[in-house]
Amino acid sequence: MIEYLKGEIAALSPARMILECNGIGYELHISLITYSAFRDRKEAKVYIYEIFREDAHLLYGFETHRERELFLLLTSVSGVGPNTARMILSSLPPSELVEVIASGDEKNLTLIKGIGSKTAQRIIVDLKNKVKAIEEKTGRTPVSRRSEAADEAVAALVMLGFQKVASQKAVDSVMKKSTDVTVEQIIKTALKIL
Repeated sequence: MIEYLKGEIAALSPARMILECNGIGYELHISLITYSAFRDRKEAKVYIYEIFREDAHLLYGFETHRERELFLLLTSVSGVGPNTARMILSSLPPSELVEVIASGDEKNLTLIKGIGSKTAQRIIVDLKNKVKAIEEKTGRTPVSRRSEAADEAVAALVMLGFQKVASQKAVDSVMKKSTDVTVEQIIKTALKIL
């Protein structure tokens, strides 16, 4: 098994990376989170998960061990394949995904493309205790829930047509500067960032 690959980024798109290592170009399937992490870099160290099928040998790449562990947990759930797991990881940052699963937040999971109510319930039931174990092992605790104002602001931005991940990042950026703001103030400031 390949643990990680380290080399020059030959090509990068939101779902795919070509990593050149010693003259060999490896095609890696990546999440939007990993794409964002490597977007402005020329070189990368990417953690790998290999899938061998009768018709293909696929490599999935992750910026961190933690993201890879979450991918493996997600694919262990019946009905969640590698592409669905990658879609989930593209939609929610690892710390937020852990909190959504740990708190049993089915509603947030069903907002992800391709995740219905039954799949969301299965993910929560199968992984609730396992994600807590990952957090304890890595010495992290799930992030506290964003305030209701922040959640409302993200929902409003999504309704305006912005992507959920981008909206969350903008709102989080606003909330870091000041937590005592109204929904309207959060939206106005986030729109300047987006």
